[in-house]
Amino acid sequence: MRIAGVDEAGRGPLAGAVIAAAVILPTNHGICGLADSKALSEAKREFLFAEICLKAIAFGIGRAEVDEIDRLNILQASLLAMKRAVNALSVQPDKVLVDGNCCPDLNYPTEAIIQGDKLIESISAASILAKVTRDREMKQLDKIYPGYGFAKHKGYPTAAHRALLKMLGPCEIHRLSFGPVKVVLETMSESHGY
Repeated sequence: MRIAGVDEAGRGPLAGAVIAAAVILPTNHGICGLADSKALSEAKREFLFAEICLKAIAFGIGRAEVDEIDRLNILQASLLAMKRAVNALSVQPDKVLVDGNCCPDLNYPTEAIIQGDKLIESISAASILAKVTRDREMKQLDKIYPGYGFAKHKGYPTAAHRALLKMLGPCEIHRLSFGPVKVVLETMSESHGY
């Protein structure tokens, strides 16, 4: 039975896309150290990323852009990214296991598993692919939008990011529907008398 594990990265940040991955692993995949991506060092994630890409039966990446996040809300955008990841698989799964408590709308039997990224190896693998893909992208975006520290905090609402956001104002990849970004925009409009 081909089980696809699905997870996303980037629900919490104030900037950047939400990225999901779907992974179908063979029964005896021989990949050691699969775990929730947040529990692994960056070097370990990078190592496992290469292993997963090499040994998986199939994997797919899906995304929802900032404008989709602002239009739909982050939950719906995450589910859309997951759906796109599953649809990007080159092999059809018999069943899809999703990290969390909500399932995307798919044409396959689908089950949501709370803390699935800690319990199911294919979901752990998906969590690693999604996180590494997103982190790499945020490092690239740091070069396009310098000054915000995206390479360091990856868009998450750290104290440093929030301070820079207040100082510089939002850029094109900030999620305008997220509270801290909204507050900065409102403060800017008031101070400019818009």
